[in-house]
Parts: sequence; structure tokens; C-alpha cells
Amino acid sequence: MKTILRTLLASAAAGAALFAQAADGIAFITNLKGEVSVDGAPRPMLMSELGKGQKLVVGKDSQLAVMYIQSGKEYVLKVPGDYTVGEREITSVSGVPPAARETTWRASNQVLVKVAQTSSASIRMRSIAPPAKADTKPRLEFPTQGAVTVLQPTLRWTMPDAKVPAEVALFVAGKEDKPLAKAKVSGTSHRFPAKLQPDTEYAWTVSVAGQEIGAARFRTLPAATIQNAEKRRPSEKAEFSDRLMYALLLQEIGAVQEAQEAWAKLAQERTDLPELAGLAR
Repeated sequence: MKTILRTLLASAAAGAALFAQAADGIAFITNLKGEVSVDGAPRPMLMSELGKGQKLVVGKDSQLAVMYIQSGKEYVLKVPGDYTVGEREITSVSGVPPAARETTWRASNQVLVKVAQTSSASIRMRSIAPPAKADTKPRLEFPTQGAVTVLQPTLRWTMPDAKVPAEVALFVAGKEDKPLAKAKVSGTSHRFPAKLQPDTEYAWTVSVAGQEIGAARFRTLPAATIQNAEKRRPSEKAEFSDRLMYALLLQEIGAVQEAQEAWAKLAQERTDLPELAGLAR
């Protein structure tokens, strides 16, 4: 166990060092497997920014994917060898040039830094914190913070007994005296049939036997942002880096909880990347 914790902490420290070196980052890591190093430091963190001139080494049966921030071009390094980060492309010191693919993704340096800081902090906290106990108290789950990318969100909550009928009420924020819609349902989720208005703040409550178990607020995104998010939503079979980029997009537009769910799916798929689990919280 101590060895695992030391590995996680070393990864976080190495990632922080790489971010410091790549203050003028022009690219970042979108995938990695196996033996990979950057400027001699092993196991860089996923989404570490890279600067011009940095040296990449990929071992046997390993892989490294790097995407350029401005162009969205992604280089996939699968052949063992040494590579260099150029201003617009990844070049091989010797051997076969890396494969490249054009994408429509564009990353934000600010979001990359924020995500990296969150991931590093989470890895450190999980290394020293005791395992969390299961919380069985009734509470609202989604959406309870940030924005949503749909105009008919499925409201979710938890209760010890999911069969107990609950009354769900939806309001425009600040007008809680006049519900937009109400429903009495069995279970722990509900989606109202009417679409909400874009770029609007809403509030919702859940009550059981006349006793409110929780209240929360959320905001719908502007119509253009919702359309863009839907257009860019990748399929379950899309490239790992495409699904990672979509999670970053959700983070950037403020769909915090949807981003966490996207990170959680990636974390389940890639248990070898502990930084993903940190972002799923």
C-alpha cells in the first residue's frame, strides 16, 4: 500500500514539475500507456502541458498521444523511440515519424492548468484520507451545482427507501412561491416533459410526506453553447482522447457535474490513470 501511495504522490509531483516547465505550453498529453517519460521524468500526468523542445521517450508496448493546443492536431506515438516537441509537430529523433490526425478540438490553457491542479490535489488527498463511509442520508444529487447542457435534465436524488413516493417541484430561481411544475413519483429520478428556457437559473426541491429533503439550484446554458455541446458529444466507441476532450469541454463551459460523470466513465475504463478518478469527485 505504501508503495502505491508513493507512486501516486511521485506522479503528482512530476506532473506539477512538468507544468512549471511548460509555462508556455503548446501541446498536452491526451493519452498514455506503459513506459513513457518527458525530459527524463517517468510517468507524466495525463493532460500535462508540453513546451517546445521537450524530449519524449516511448518504451516497448507503450503509447503516448499529444495534441497541439492551437491546431488540435494529435500525434500518436506507438513506435518505441525518442521524440521532440516541435512548434507545430512532433518529430522523431530517429526512426519512423509519428502518426498524426486532424481534430476539431481546441483546448484552453487555463482549463488545462485548473484540471491538472484539481487532479494533483485529489491524488494527494486520497493518499492520506481514510476511506469515505457510505452516506445514506436523503439528498439531491443532480443537478445541484453549475450548468447543464440539456433543456430537459433528469433530476436525481437519493433516499434510503426508493419506493417511498416523493414530490418534486421545479421553479425559476427567485420565484419559489410559484412552481413551474410539480410531480409525485416513486423512485429517485424524474424528468419533466416541458423543455426549460436556455440561459436561465432554476431551483428544485424534493419532499417526502410534506417534509423537504433538499433544495438546489442549477443554470441552463445559452442555446448556442447547448447546441455546440450536443454536436461535439462523442459516441461511446469514440477515441479515448475525443472523450477526454469532451470532458474538458464540459469543464470549460461550467457543466461541472456532467464533467465529473464523464471523468468517472473514463476512470472506470482506465484504472491505470489515477488522475481521472481524482477529477470524477
